Amino acid sequence: MTMIDSPVEIRDGEALDTDTIQGFLMDTIPGLAGQMSIKQFPSGFSNLTYLIGFDNRELVLRRPPFGKKPKSGHDMSREYRILSALKPVYKYCPEPLVFAEDPAILGCPFYVMERIPGIILRKDLPQGMHLPPEAAQTLSEHLIDVFCELHAIDYKKIGLGDFGKPIGYVNRQVDGWIKRYRDARTDDAPDFEPVMAWLTEKMPPDAGKPAIIHNDFKFDNVVLNPENPLEIIGVLDWEMATIGDPLMDLGNSLAYWIEATDSDEMQAIRIIASNIEGMLTRKAQISRYCENTGTKVDNFDFYYCFGLFRLAVIAQQIYYRFFHGQTSDNRFGMLIFAVVVLNQTAEKLINASDL
Repeated sequence: MTMIDSPVEIRDGEALDTDTIQGFLMDTIPGLAGQMSIKQFPSGFSNLTYLIGFDNRELVLRRPPFGKKPKSGHDMSREYRILSALKPVYKYCPEPLVFAEDPAILGCPFYVMERIPGIILRKDLPQGMHLPPEAAQTLSEHLIDVFCELHAIDYKKIGLGDFGKPIGYVNRQVDGWIKRYRDARTDDAPDFEPVMAWLTEKMPPDAGKPAIIHNDFKFDNVVLNPENPLEIIGVLDWEMATIGDPLMDLGNSLAYWIEATDSDEMQAIRIIASNIEGMLTRKAQISRYCENTGTKVDNFDFYYCFGLFRLAVIAQQIYYRFFHGQTSDNRFGMLIFAVVVLNQTAEKLINASDL
């Protein structure tokens, strides 16, 4: 069995108009030949991702999910713009090929990019892949190094000076995600009030040097070289990227990083293979990041707690759609458990924190 990430048949209710898409792509992307095929990448809970196959080329199409969407979410034009700006200076970006917003084509804005075929690590290693502890450590070090490369890019030099509002970023993030949680809360969800109060009280000033931040940087959004799985060759899923505080970005990333010593409840919601022997701990990742970037941070509890809370909000927003019958995807119904566990973990963190 191949370890390369592969698509599957399209889920019910998420099919695309094949004839319309094929005509549009053949008119706008030179050299495509043969009959088009469409499959869907099954992972992810947000924007939908499809593999578009022609006889001579494979493409990836990204579109918003069906159903009600957060007002500021799923902006295809932003995602396409940052890929276009980053591709010349950040080798891990897939090449964007075309953006379209004419509703006559797909009924929503979408874009098409090149496919970077490779290995993507999800909850467990793919069948046939083995990482001894030394290799796991090296790969997790490379993950942080690629993250640091992104934060080191001069965003103004590549035309992204107006892509975000770095001044007041931390405050806006805390206030904004609190509002989003309250708006999306369902009767069966925890209130998160102690955590939200602590984040409001303990928020630090913005980091001195803003950066391009990915906002969803984790193993299942990077592509590994099939010939050398310790080499990262792609970074995907740029829908939440902006300009802001890079320490907030790191905190968001570490919220996904569940270690072997974390609670059984956290293990149950793990979605990436971060708990195998040899992987860097969260503490070691913070140290490597600070060493690489020259950053000094005395206590990372705020950033990690915010990452846990933000992840809970994202899960709750998606669960809200399921709760109110806006999607039939059964994966969404399980997310309320993740919201509860993340609340418990955040409360445990703040009770033990020295901040």
